[in-house]
Amino acid sequence: MHFQWYPGHMTKAKRMMQENMKLIDLVIELVDARVPISSRNPDIDELGKNKARLILLNKADLAEDRWNDAWAEYFRAKGFSVVKVNSKKGGGMKSIHSVIQEACKEKIERDRKRGILNRPVRAMVVGIPNVGKSTFINSLAGKACAKTGNKPGVTKGKQWIRLNKQVELLDTPGILWPKFEDQSVGLRLAFIGSIKDEILNTEELAAELIQFLNEYYPGVLEGKYQVEPAADAYVMLGQIAESRHCLLKGNELDTEKAAILLLDDFRNGRLGRLTLEYPQ
Repeated sequence: MHFQWYPGHMTKAKRMMQENMKLIDLVIELVDARVPISSRNPDIDELGKNKARLILLNKADLAEDRWNDAWAEYFRAKGFSVVKVNSKKGGGMKSIHSVIQEACKEKIERDRKRGILNRPVRAMVVGIPNVGKSTFINSLAGKACAKTGNKPGVTKGKQWIRLNKQVELLDTPGILWPKFEDQSVGLRLAFIGSIKDEILNTEELAAELIQFLNEYYPGVLEGKYQVEPAADAYVMLGQIAESRHCLLKGNELDTEKAAILLLDDFRNGRLGRLTLEYPQ
């Protein structure tokens, strides 16, 4: 399977981000805890190199705890602040404000020495498609988020959301797409649903997922779908179709329907907590 990507969106989003970078103190980057490296855009490190950085391992409830901890250590060793969160259910959100203050303490101290007191930290939230950026912003801002209107130097129409006296979020730069030469990155992003399913071969994708699970999480598919282990992923996909009564006319197995079911079960955590890549 070959994954195609769209640099046109990317250059526009990148330019927009460069313009906004001057206005902010902190880059809050959401990654998917199941694929923390594959779900990062490598450009962000370059664009945000002089800013405080916070990585949110989002959807941490869908990934294995021990790997969440290992990834948190990995990013901390590179100088990032890190929080494990589940934006949808609110897990980990309470600690965000204190971590933001901690990540920006040098800037707050510099302001204090210059006699600038109580200037809020300005943060930009970034992340690739389907990593949960909007859910995070809504969860953090809550219903009472007050738009503070346009700031000097911000192009018209951009909005700042005041979370409280200490933090303002820039809502929200254009989506940055990850640029990948490595096809295995594309495969992982397809697994988590960051690439539109319409452009993918669903059965091929499901077969790749079956192969991965058989290698790293043996027994998961057998337990979930009451199937027999098999060396051939397509044989197992046929068994899943049979077990879940995915049938076409004439009782023929509907393996495409079974593939959609499997991917959906994986993406929504119904196969258990699974991590797809590990710190090197």
